[in-house]
Amino acid sequence: MVRETRLDPEVEVLWEDFHAEVNVPSEQLRTWLLTRGSGEESFTSNPDLNLPEPGRQILAVLNKRKVDLTREDIEVMREAIDRIRDLTDAKPPRGNADDQWRHSLLDLGHDVLIER
Repeated sequence: MVRETRLDPEVEVLWEDFHAEVNVPSEQLRTWLLTRGSGEESFTSNPDLNLPEPGRQILAVLNKRKVDLTREDIEVMREAIDRIRDLTDAKPPRGNADDQWRHSLLDLGHDVLIER
């Protein structure tokens, strides 16, 4: 038996927008977040538990299928899109050379050096 699941059209658009803004592959994001949160506790048997927020939540959504999204995931997606767009709209004078700005975007899964 094939189960057909229809998603709310708004969730479909949100999914597309989220994946357009979060342009870093999940494994690359995980590695970046582990680097950002590095310290002794990051080298435990389950280092994912020490990933900084909201990156960990974004990474969790990246690893899901659309049909498995929860209300919390949808809110994470909305917040990530808003934060990424706010940061990119406020591009500093040094642009991509501003490490603090670029790192703030990388924490959200967005790399300004990746072509759209």
